[in-house]
Amino acid sequence: MSTDYDITETVDVKGQNCPLPVVKAKQAVDSLESGDVIAVIATDPGSVSDIDGWASSTDGVELLEQDEGDEDGETVYRHYVRRTEA
Repeated sequence: MSTDYDITETVDVKGQNCPLPVVKAKQAVDSLESGDVIAVIATDPGSVSDIDGWASSTDGVELLEQDEGDEDGETVYRHYVRRTEA
């Protein structure tokens, strides 16, 4: 999958379950400048709703896109989050 986003940082949380994908995403977003985008790569299917819920309820954060793919025979969920205000 290719995106049109200029990814500032990739957060790899494969193999980690709730709440770690959200915790790690929040830590990464906190260090971003306004307009920066992170890609969160997870294997936890719950991360889809968890990251959506976190982004929806957090000021200064926008969930741009989520997708699902296959990587080395494993389902991987990708989340693209933008910092809208620093």
